[in-house]
Amino acid sequence: MVDITHKSSTLRTAIAQAVVKVSHADTIRAIEQNEVPKGDVFAMSRAAGLLGVKKTSLILPDCHPLPIEYTDIKYEIDGLSIRIIITVKTNYKTGVEVEAMHGASIVALNIYDMLKPIDKGIEILSVKLLTKTGGKSDIARD
Repeated sequence: MVDITHKSSTLRTAIAQAVVKVSHADTIRAIEQNEVPKGDVFAMSRAAGLLGVKKTSLILPDCHPLPIEYTDIKYEIDGLSIRIIITVKTNYKTGVEVEAMHGASIVALNIYDMLKPIDKGIEILSVKLLTKTGGKSDIARD
């Protein structure tokens, strides 16, 4: 791990996204009407994402364990695509970009797992960092 003992704690924020695409409108309808056999897709995926954010340092060896002080998970449906947006904040010595991307990945995987019994054509299209603030540099991407 990188030595961060010399760094000061500052507010660090990261926003990441993942995109899941289903293969037919019936899948979106099943999500919206809470008719997916495995349960409430967005509620269960939110819980999985929160765990993913908090447990990042247990999975990725170079990530420091850090206090997650805020996590928000939102969903946007656009046609057959589900956009997952995760915001993570901490007041610490290192950023939360990987935690946000890990959380978005876990949400996407959980959505895949919950929908696979009713839709065999699901794809996880992307996972990316949208913005990062705090620390040495800020990043904003589209």
